[in-house]
Amino acid sequence: MTASTPPTGILLAAGAGTRLGRGPKALLPFRGRTLVEVLADVLLDGGCREVVVVLGAGAGDVRARTDLARHVVVENPAWAGGMGSSFRLGLETARPEDHVIVALVDQPGLTAATVARLLRVHRPGRVTAAAYRDASGKLRRGHPLLLDATLRAEAAASAGGDAGARHFLQAHPGLVDLVDCTLPPGSGQSGGEDLDTPDQLHLLG
Repeated sequence: MTASTPPTGILLAAGAGTRLGRGPKALLPFRGRTLVEVLADVLLDGGCREVVVVLGAGAGDVRARTDLARHVVVENPAWAGGMGSSFRLGLETARPEDHVIVALVDQPGLTAATVARLLRVHRPGRVTAAAYRDASGKLRRGHPLLLDATLRAEAAASAGGDAGARHFLQAHPGLVDLVDCTLPPGSGQSGGEDLDTPDQLHLLG
């Protein structure tokens, strides 16, 4: 696969949203639709050639209440064991030759501009990760991340429990290129915040 070939997007949307207390985050209302519908389309609009949506908790309900016909939808029966199995399933479902860009359904600030930026600067054989500055100004790795096709097998093998790509990235820091996606006014970039608790519901706008 060449660097210019569009990657497959993987949207991890299997969690139960227990801390939020409103059922699966995938079904949260967002921009007149649901969070999973909007973010899957954001990945597509950002330059992915197709998007694999990994469902888990309440998968039947999510399918019934959303329109994901534009995307490849798979269900992870082992979702309760943590993100690792969903990450592996997403990688297994994507076309073997594709780079993959992995996003989380609990980041409503994700924009097509952020996705396109990661695709544009990606270097062959490497991981390109969105990063965001904390209150102290330090740049911290976040999502989405663009994983080169040549690295997928090792990344999948390292996933488990609540860890998707984390163990792989920690083992190979020299392969990771951080891209500052901190939200400046009018940039169209993502703020990078995760939607985990009720006091963060304002992120849905």
